Amino acid sequence: MKLSTLALPLSLVAAVAVAAAVTFLLRAAPSSGERKVADSPTAPMNDFKKPDAATLRAKLTAEQFAVTQKGGTEPPFRNEYWDNHAPGIYVDVVSGEPLFSSLDKFESGTGWPSFTAPIAGTELVLKSDRTLFMKRTEVRSKLADSHLGHVFDDGPADKGGQRYCMNSASMRFVPVADLEKSGYGKYAALFAKAGATSGSASASASAAGTETAILAGGCFWGMEEILRKIPGVQKTTVGYTGGTTANPTYHAVCTGETGHAEAIEVVFDPAKLSYEALLGYFFRMHDPTTLNRQHNDVGTQYRSAIFVTSEAQRATAQAVKSKLTAAKKFSRPITTEITTASRFYSAEDYHQKYLIKNPDGYNCHILRSE
Repeated sequence: MKLSTLALPLSLVAAVAVAAAVTFLLRAAPSSGERKVADSPTAPMNDFKKPDAATLRAKLTAEQFAVTQKGGTEPPFRNEYWDNHAPGIYVDVVSGEPLFSSLDKFESGTGWPSFTAPIAGTELVLKSDRTLFMKRTEVRSKLADSHLGHVFDDGPADKGGQRYCMNSASMRFVPVADLEKSGYGKYAALFAKAGATSGSASASASAAGTETAILAGGCFWGMEEILRKIPGVQKTTVGYTGGTTANPTYHAVCTGETGHAEAIEVVFDPAKLSYEALLGYFFRMHDPTTLNRQHNDVGTQYRSAIFVTSEAQRATAQAVKSKLTAAKKFSRPITTEITTASRFYSAEDYHQKYLIKNPDGYNCHILRSE
């Protein structure tokens, strides 16, 4: 088996990734890795101001300061919100001014958080930007004049065709469940209208209304690429589970001596996607009849397995497996292991969303028709 995309049109994203990283390094001091967030108010937020320079220095991390005040660009795929799928709003990290909603967020494949439009009523400042040897349109917040990112005309056509490609470091995310207590209660109506929640009182229940599945079926790169696109799936994480070694690394797992399988942790909304339906996809995206093998990938780390997190999941998994066997969907016996889930270890960062970062990367999975 296998042994980066904001301020540009999609066709030029790869070329600018290195330039963006160099630009950032020239403009920013090393970050402490900690994200500084202002205390949440209890009163409605309506007085959005830019603090003085000294306060800003104390409030923001080096990365946040470099991006918002110096026009820097953070690295693609190595930022806080590029893969955030939780419901909520994004506000200016400097002033708290509301900017974007998760309802308008989409996967652009660039490695930066992308939106089709700002929140209705939000005024952004657009400026011509001719750096990096091309003409682009810079996006800045109106009240704090923070550099946010750039906007392009290669977004989803059915949503207006715009792609607001933003820096995570220029924003702070406020989850739906925290809108009221953070002073952004009026924006809860956006999510109530969209069916995400009926208001702040039920926001926590809505956020908790998910289920987790852990599945293994060969190389986790290809499996994740299929799983993350299934309607109802909210988050996917590739990693290792089912073994005996604590904190395994990719190279250790590849030896076959840790006992772990390459697996995907799938967080999904059971109101939109049942566990049974998810398993239906699972059995269609890999060959469950080859013991400890998927195509050219051989070893116990590539075994077919369902790691159940409850007895209800176990019963469903066994029923689905039995149904497929009875229907003779496969010419050979199904070898898929159904076992109790043990600790799941997230894989190294470069493995996460690998085929988004590397579109031509190794992939031996396809989704067969039913």
